[in-house]
Amino acid sequence: MAKKVKAKVKMQIRGGGATPAPPVGSSLGQHGVQIMDFCKKFNAETISRKSETVPVLVTIYTDKTFDFVTKTPPVSELILKNVGVKKGASNPGAEVAGSITWTSVEEIAKVKMPDLNAVDIEGAKKIVAGSARSMGLKVVD
Repeated sequence: MAKKVKAKVKMQIRGGGATPAPPVGSSLGQHGVQIMDFCKKFNAETISRKSETVPVLVTIYTDKTFDFVTKTPPVSELILKNVGVKKGASNPGAEVAGSITWTSVEEIAKVKMPDLNAVDIEGAKKIVAGSARSMGLKVVD
């Protein structure tokens, strides 16, 4: 028989950097989860992704056990890393923080495809290009 789900918690944590401090401790502690068990398992699984933010979905069961699924990094982080800027424009639409090529957009879309709500790669490219534009980046050929 399947376990009964108590809660599902979404968090974004640095790869290999989960600690019992907030946001991990406050998010999981209220559900009675052993926080150090989560931290050890998460850090072991994401040790190779130290430089990136790792979105994680934690499923907590009524017997205080948990499962978690890690996702791909946020699109904005992949875009900033690809372009080589620290942050997007403070006033998108009026300012331009840089530019990104369609080939770079396609590479990012291929990485993010499992987590995007897109049917094909063309739809995923449009999602990534929209994110880039909203950050004040110009999408060029």
